[in-house]
Amino acid sequence: MDVINKTQVRVFVFSGLTENRELAMFLFILFLHVYVMTVLGNVGMMAIVHISSNLHTPMYFFLSYLSLVDLLYSSVITPKMLSDLISTRKAISFVGCALQLLFFGALACTEVLLLANMAYDRYAAICRPLHYVSIMSKKKCSCQVVLSFFIGSLVSSVQMSCIFSLQFCGSNIIDHFCCDVPPLLKLSCSDTFSCDMITVFSIASFGLGSFLIILISYTLIISSILQMKSAESRQKAFSTCSSHVLCASIFYMSIFFTYLRSPSNVIENQEKTASIFYSVVTPMLNPLIYSLRNQEVKKGIIRVVYKLM
Repeated sequence: MDVINKTQVRVFVFSGLTENRELAMFLFILFLHVYVMTVLGNVGMMAIVHISSNLHTPMYFFLSYLSLVDLLYSSVITPKMLSDLISTRKAISFVGCALQLLFFGALACTEVLLLANMAYDRYAAICRPLHYVSIMSKKKCSCQVVLSFFIGSLVSSVQMSCIFSLQFCGSNIIDHFCCDVPPLLKLSCSDTFSCDMITVFSIASFGLGSFLIILISYTLIISSILQMKSAESRQKAFSTCSSHVLCASIFYMSIFFTYLRSPSNVIENQEKTASIFYSVVTPMLNPLIYSLRNQEVKKGIIRVVYKLM
């Protein structure tokens, strides 16, 4: 069924981040630097994991795919946002909006599932070290990554199909800087109950579900760490876990703030800020946090730099 024929709207227009031209230019320069750092950081992280033999473990296998998702995730949103900051008309086609939402949702869902897999990996490594090799075999890790991408794509496809089967017969101005679920639902002149339920189900099942996996995993991990007799072992265990906890916390807080708030008639500035944080800033922070707080990654970076000199 051709969903485009159901709507009078052919082009959407973003309200954007600001109407102030001076502020827009400042934000363009700021987010351009953020995006460049995101690309360099995530490509660098993938390269370091691939090159460094000491990083060929399940934890860094997941980390390399997390970097890939962050790179793609940011690239779905940031280039268009940068273009709109220096453009007088911030337009996107109906199909372009649907594709942006599809990839944005798929990668966001994949990210939360990868974060849950990484938490389970740390649980297996610290709480069940004798069985770690069999629990997190290369085949199982690969299956977990493929399943994360598949589920993310499936969930996003269902959500996108629901939203773009609605009618958009009134205003075509999206009060946001990208095609996201809340502003699109507010723009529709159809009954959005089913799409609202799909959104709530997706967040509850995959957002809160993966969050609970991380919470339970790290509760067990902390319990095991506190029972370690060696201070050096405790410090090493905390070092490998702290970066993941920090990255997951930043991502989940901004996601939950955006999607689990009570509905309002206008997208508030703080909601836009939260959206910028998880879609633009977080993908830059993840490789930075792992490179600064993880000793193995630091050693890998030093080895790569030494080889290139």
